[in-house]
This record gives sequence, structure tokens and C-alpha cells, in this order.
Amino acid sequence: MLAGEEARSWLADPAYQETPDGVALDPAAFPARRRDFILWLRTLLAATRDRAPAFGCFGLHEWAMVYRQTADEVRHNQYPLRFPPDELARMVESQPVRCSHFDAFRFFTPPARPLNKLQPTREGAADFEQRGCLHANMDLYKWSFKLAPFASAELIADCFELARDIRELDMRASPYDLAALGFAPVRIETPEGRADYEQNQRSFAGRSEPLRARLLEVCEHLLVAAPDQGFASSC
Repeated sequence: MLAGEEARSWLADPAYQETPDGVALDPAAFPARRRDFILWLRTLLAATRDRAPAFGCFGLHEWAMVYRQTADEVRHNQYPLRFPPDELARMVESQPVRCSHFDAFRFFTPPARPLNKLQPTREGAADFEQRGCLHANMDLYKWSFKLAPFASAELIADCFELARDIRELDMRASPYDLAALGFAPVRIETPEGRADYEQNQRSFAGRSEPLRARLLEVCEHLLVAAPDQGFASSC
């Protein structure tokens, strides 16, 4: 609820309405054409919440993204790799690759894709997502932002903080040498490094659960408030 004359400037946004107590969000103003997106997102968030978390990937998705590539082909080639290509390839081939997140898997190099024990797709995301996945938990920020302004600024900020912290682990566990940026590697090529990675992964999974629950509450609230007009929308 916003009060005062300055609050009336928010009325230019159709998501807000004037009430006797001030200017407030009107959930019924959520565009009906986006209802299908909310239904899809609720299904995805609930499936991720309910599926048992997996903690054995050890961040190999970033390694699979540079598997069997030349130096010119590497995505972030402004930073050196910590291993020569053959040694990096042996690392990928010697460990089980089990990435469940499509937006990570889609960047695997062509020879790395068959090595993945799962073959996630965009359409089947709800069949694969699980709360142990770093990228699934980073995505909470994306979903919160897509739900704005009906997702609160506090919720968006909390999701952003989680995504920021996860991304640091994600890149420190990658094959890139980021010493120039002040980041020491999490050496998943060693038992100690894998244990460190999993400990952090479990912590992030725990932090994600209340945020996912809050996003589900937003989805449920919007689905109750916004009428079903039969429009479709992409995610």
C-alpha cells in the first residue's frame, strides 16, 4: 500500500488502483494473456520443490560446455582454462555427467551431450528440475522478476542475492582460471573439492526452499485473482 499524493503517480501503471487507504496493487489487473505462463510456472516450481534433490553433479556442466573445443571456440575465452584440452576432456569422461537443467544443457558442446545421463528439454523442464541444481535455484531470480510488480521488491532482492552467491560457486567450480578476478577455484577434480562443492550446493538448496514457496504463493494469488480468458502466453 502506497500513501500520499506522490503515490498517485503509480496509477499510470494498470497494475495499481486507488483505494480509500491509498494506492495498491490490483492482482486482478494481471494480464489475462499471461495466465498460461503462471500455470506453467506454478507447475515447474511445485515439481522442483517436490522432486528429491540431487547433489552429485559437481558442476561438470561448465566443463561440458568447453569439452573438446579449441581455444577459439571456448565461450569465455577472455579467461584461461586451468587445464589443457585433453586433460579437461579426461575429467569430463571420467565422471558421471548428470545435468538436469535445460538452460545449462543446451550449451553443452555437441560431443558432450551424449555423455549426459539426462536429456532435458525446454518443454519437459518440469520433468527434470530439482532443487539441488544450482541453475534451477538461480532461476528463482528470473521468475521473481517476471512476476513483478506482483512479486515484492523484497522477494526479488532475496532471489537476486541467492543467484549472486550461487553464480560465484558456479564459476569457481568451472574449468576457468579466474584468479585475475580474485576468485580461487573450487577444485572439483579432487575429492576435497567435490566435497566442498556439495556442501555449498546443499546449503543453496536449503536457502532456495522458502523463496520457491513465496513465489508459489504469488502464483496462487494471481491465479485466484485474475480471470481465465483462455489466452496463451510463452514463458
